Formats: sequence, C-alpha cells, structure tokens
Amino acid sequence: MKTVRSLEGNKTIRLFEGEKGLVLTSVLGFLLSAFCGLWVLAFGSEAPPGGNILNAFSFNAAIGIFLLSTAAILPYSGLGRTGRAFFRYPYIVLALYAYAAETVQNFRGVNPRFVKDGVPFDAAVGSIFATVALLLVLFYLVLAIAYFRPRIYASYPEMAAGIRYAMIAVMMSFAAGIWISMNQGRMVGLHGNIIWLHGLGFHALQAIPLVAWLAERSSLPKAMRKRMIHVTGVSYILGLVAIGWQTVLGHAVLEWSFLPIAAGACFLVSLLAGVFVLRNTPSDRIFTPSAAQASRRSRVL
Repeated sequence: MKTVRSLEGNKTIRLFEGEKGLVLTSVLGFLLSAFCGLWVLAFGSEAPPGGNILNAFSFNAAIGIFLLSTAAILPYSGLGRTGRAFFRYPYIVLALYAYAAETVQNFRGVNPRFVKDGVPFDAAVGSIFATVALLLVLFYLVLAIAYFRPRIYASYPEMAAGIRYAMIAVMMSFAAGIWISMNQGRMVGLHGNIIWLHGLGFHALQAIPLVAWLAERSSLPKAMRKRMIHVTGVSYILGLVAIGWQTVLGHAVLEWSFLPIAAGACFLVSLLAGVFVLRNTPSDRIFTPSAAQASRRSRVL
C-alpha cells in the first residue's frame, strides 16, 4: 500500500500557512491606518496645501486587508517555495513603499498620486508610486494565473473555483485603478465615481473564497457545494459589471435606476448564497480540515 502525495506533499492546506511576512506587512497597514485615524480625530484631516490624512487612513487599511486576504489564499496557489517567495518578497517591498509614500506625502501636504506644484522630490515619489502600482498589478496577475491551472482545481475544487472568481474581480479592480490614474481622478461625467468599482472588486477576495472555504466543510452534496460557489461568484461579478457600466455612463452608483438596482440584486443573490452555505456548515467543522482534504490525506493505492 502506497500513500498518494497531494500538491502540498500530502499535508492539509491551512489558511495563511507559511505567509508570516505578508501577514505582518498587513498588520503594519492596520497600525498606520489606526495612527492616521487618531490623528484625524485630534487634528482634522486637512494637510495643506494638497494632503488629506483620511486618504492615508483608507489607503493603508485597504492595503492591509488586501495583503491579509492574499496571505490567506496563497497556500492554495500550488506554487512551490521558490514561486511563493518570488511573489511574496517583492510584494512586501512594494507594499512598504506604497505605505510610506501615501502616509508621508499626505502628512507633507502632497497628494502622492496626483502631484500638483510639488518640488522635484514629490514628482519623483509620484513617478515611483505609479511604477509600484503597475508592478503590484503585474505580480498579482502572475499569481492569479496559478489558480487557473487544472491541477489546482483537481486538488481543491471548491477553493479553486472560489478563488478564480475572486481573481477575476480583483483584475476588474486593478483595471478601475488604472482608469483612475489615466482619468487623473475618480470622478467620471457628472456623478460617476470609479472608486466603487475599485473597492468592491477587491472585497471579492474576502467574500467569495470565504463561501468556498465554508462549502468545503458544509454538509451539502458535492454538486450543491459547487453550485453555490458558482452562484456566489457569477452574481458578484455581474454586480461589478453593472456598477462599472453605471460609472462609464457618468451616473451615481446610489441613484434609483436600473443598473444600480441590478447591481444590488446581484450582490444580494451572492450574499444569500453565502448565508445558505453557512447555515449548512456544522459549527464543529468550521475550524477543522475539510472532508475533501482529510480524504486526500488517507487515500491509498
């Protein structure tokens, strides 16, 4: 009798496994965000002539959440030690620069992404920031491709499906970020605001893999688990498409019209699918290895 080794050397995959560096970098973002928040409460958000501490507050928190979510799913990428290191360490360096540029420049009274009337130092920081943003996208694109390999789905079908949908949404968010840069701001037309698409797309990285993670541990039949993950992912992405379309038209996302209502309906369907999976996940299974992973560990020839 011979044990069959899985992608991860016949061991159970755990969230965040081996990603202490990314987790600590994300914690730094939360700490910087907390500092900026306390500063705003004490002294206000304005930093003349062009800085805004609230921007640093939201940016640092967003990057922290993004890195923490990425650290959670990175063990499922199927990348070896070298591949994960190739992604991890450059990403940490890039994130540290982004933290520093966003925080320091806003405190200095300069918008780090759209520099106006700044000294040469400010222009250099802004130029490097643009390059850093592009590299963040390119490195993440390489990571995203890893989840679309057939062997990843064969080993972890629920998690792979959920993460694939999340990666599509993240790429839409990155595209929105590039749109903001090319547009020299977040506003489009009279009331369109690109930041909605940019932000909600990144939150798919928490929402959809969470449903997949719960589905692995649920008491639902295999076909139903997959169906609920697909419903969650497809409806979430359709919601993003509706928001993006509304923004292209230059209209507000919160107005009462067809596209915002359609987006809200899509996100509601995604939420209800997640709630359904949660209700069918016994509490004693939530923090234990999934049944699929357990069977892989014990499978023999």
